Amino acid sequence: MNPRNGLNNRKNEKKISKIISCIFGFYILLSFLAPLMMEEGSVPELSGRANAIDYATEQSWGNLENGEDSEIGHDQSKHGGVFAWSELNPIWAITYLLGDINCHQKHERSWEINDNQMPICTRDVGILFGIVFGCLFFRIRGSNRWTIRDTFLTIIPDNGLSIIYKKDARLFAMFLLITLSIIPIGIDGFAQMLTDYESTNLKRVITGFIAGLGLGWLICSMLAAKPEYFENSEKVVLPIGSLLKIK
Repeated sequence: MNPRNGLNNRKNEKKISKIISCIFGFYILLSFLAPLMMEEGSVPELSGRANAIDYATEQSWGNLENGEDSEIGHDQSKHGGVFAWSELNPIWAITYLLGDINCHQKHERSWEINDNQMPICTRDVGILFGIVFGCLFFRIRGSNRWTIRDTFLTIIPDNGLSIIYKKDARLFAMFLLITLSIIPIGIDGFAQMLTDYESTNLKRVITGFIAGLGLGWLICSMLAAKPEYFENSEKVVLPIGSLLKIK
């Protein structure tokens, strides 16, 4: 029996962590392989919009002349010509499609491999790596403790949770840890948006990685918190002999 939560094993937690880390890890791998294995110079300098499709075809928004001084986009003709991921083979097309939808793809904030811009910016590279490592940490330490907040906190050793359970500050502790993980990316990102400050790709990777750690940890906790695995709430083993009382 797992002494940390009272269940017989952690198979479900390990399975969830493995699936989530593999999904994000596979996309990271594709993001590096696609520009490496495509013909050199196939992907020009891009500059699109987050949460929008900009480079599906030669007539898409990103391939237009949006102005070199525009806050979003640029004159694509001055940055290596048009790009259409729909013309790539299916695997590389999906890789750049996902990047197109989720990332602004600004060339100055992205890496190039084989003279091809990657499908996601350095910030997103950091976030995805962080998610994978957050999932791996949960795989090692995480345990189902009925609620999301109690499951989330299981990465921390129980002797470090005593004061949190004595004061019943579990929800506060979870939100504090999540907030701490996004503060660096928030400061770095908003400073760029609101001032003349310009971050570096190294800072973007690091702050993205920290935020991704918290996100991966949270995703696994949300999926692993399974009340139905317990006979009742009082069967959940918690630090300092605490008991879950369901109203």
